[in-house]
Amino acid sequence: MSIDTETAARVAKLARIRVEPEALPALAQEFSNILGFIEQLNEVDVDGVEPMVSVTPMRLKRRTDGVTDGGMQDKILANAPDAREGFFAVPKVVE
Repeated sequence: MSIDTETAARVAKLARIRVEPEALPALAQEFSNILGFIEQLNEVDVDGVEPMVSVTPMRLKRRTDGVTDGGMQDKILANAPDAREGFFAVPKVVE
């Protein structure tokens, strides 16, 4: 797929990027190169290939999903610089 300078100018405008008119042909060529690479990727046969999250086979560490003791509000609020009525008190930031 080939991108002309008019399309490159429109994309630059939509992206709110100022591109000088003399740089538009180079930008159009870059866009064409990117789209050509994407077309190459579409030609790759990926049937039967499982999606990967990493290049090395690994399993994420898992922890048991269990109920914890909780109920430590007093201990947690003891570390707060300012706590009121069982909550952290923070300064007002919106007027």
